[in-house]
Amino acid sequence: MTTSSSNLKQNIGLEEWEGKMAEVPIAKSDLNQLIMNYLIIEGYKDAAEKFSEESGLHSSVDLGSIDERMQIRVAVQNGDIKTAIERVNDLNPDLLDTDPRLYFHLQQQHLIELIRQGKAEEALEFAQDELAPHGEEHPELLRELEKTMALLAFDASTRSPLAELLDFAHRQKTANELNAALLAAHSQPREPKLPALLQLLAWTQEQLDEKASYPRINNIVNPVLEEQTPQSGAKETTASSSRT
Repeated sequence: MTTSSSNLKQNIGLEEWEGKMAEVPIAKSDLNQLIMNYLIIEGYKDAAEKFSEESGLHSSVDLGSIDERMQIRVAVQNGDIKTAIERVNDLNPDLLDTDPRLYFHLQQQHLIELIRQGKAEEALEFAQDELAPHGEEHPELLRELEKTMALLAFDASTRSPLAELLDFAHRQKTANELNAALLAAHSQPREPKLPALLQLLAWTQEQLDEKASYPRINNIVNPVLEEQTPQSGAKETTASSSRT
């Protein structure tokens, strides 16, 4: 009875793994661009300016514009939707006119804030005057409006099955959507590249785990290569013997 080669796993040590990684050419300028991309999109203006000075990397983006974008995001995170909309109109008057879904979500968030404050009558009036017309023009948004209005059916909104709408996470979701739209309007990427690369790293390691035991990164916050303990009963072969 022969052993299937698919059951064999290479065992790659730390020294050999680091040697293979050292053979991969990575330009420092590419790493700098990756870092700057993250700092700009996430709104770390001071860090972006300092990094620009230290790395000698000059961004095509006006770093001063980050402040305006972050003021808008903070306003949404604080539940001050009217201020956020005013600032958006000052910065980019056409944005909300050309993106009805985004404008609806901002108005929806304002409705949520009214409900949170217990202003039921004002919430009903606002929904009828401002949100219902959007639902007529865009029927796919009606379901979201109905879910939001359902919060009014509960005396204590935190006991509502839709209480997640009152969580800070929902404000953050709306703020992120608006931030992405502002970036796109200025021909900038909507999302930073770094999180996507980290997701790719996690996926790649999962795929490689099926074929080899190797030093892997187990903690993204503290990215140290850690040698793996071979699984019990697993048939292994060293990297060197597999090449013979």
